[in-house]
Parts: sequence; structure tokens; C-alpha cells
Amino acid sequence: MSLGPITLGHYLSLGGILFALSVVGIFMNRRNLIVLLMAIELMLLAVNLNFVAFSHYLGDMAGQVFVFFILTVAAAESAIGLAILVVLFRNRSSINVEELDDLKG
Repeated sequence: MSLGPITLGHYLSLGGILFALSVVGIFMNRRNLIVLLMAIELMLLAVNLNFVAFSHYLGDMAGQVFVFFILTVAAAESAIGLAILVVLFRNRSSINVEELDDLKG
């Protein structure tokens, strides 16, 4: 039994579902900083999936090159975010976002 070819709509639907899950993850969990960072990364990956799908559909490599640069920036952002998280945990012994409100200038 053949289900048919995977079309652009399938990729865009999957990207939309991943993006929606990440938005729900951000709004449902505002306490744990690690989960917030993972939800932001999932959001970036959903957008990258859409870029790659459009790039393949249009036959243009520009979308895939753009995804390469986005992944590079996301990796740097994750490394810096986790480094800040480790320093905060060493100083505060907690990664609860609600306890970090006294860091305001």
C-alpha cells in the first residue's frame, strides 16, 4: 500500500507542529532555564526545516546555506547560554528562573 509522495505541505506541517510545540514549551514552563533553552532551539530547528523544504522545493541552495549560518549561530548561542547557566548555578545553587529576578540592574 503506497501512501504517496511526501510533499512540501507535509514538511511545512511538521515544521508548524514543531514550532507550536516549542511555543507551548516556552509558555508552559517558565521555571527551568534548561527547558526554555531547549524550546528556543526547537523553534530554530522548526524554522530551519521550513527553509530546507522550500530550498528543495524551489531547487535553490540559498535556503540550505542560510540554514548552515543559522545552525552556526544557534550552536554559539547554546554554548554561551549553557556557560551562563553553569555560572548562575554555581553562584545561586538553582536554575529556577523566578529566583533570578534580583539580577535586574
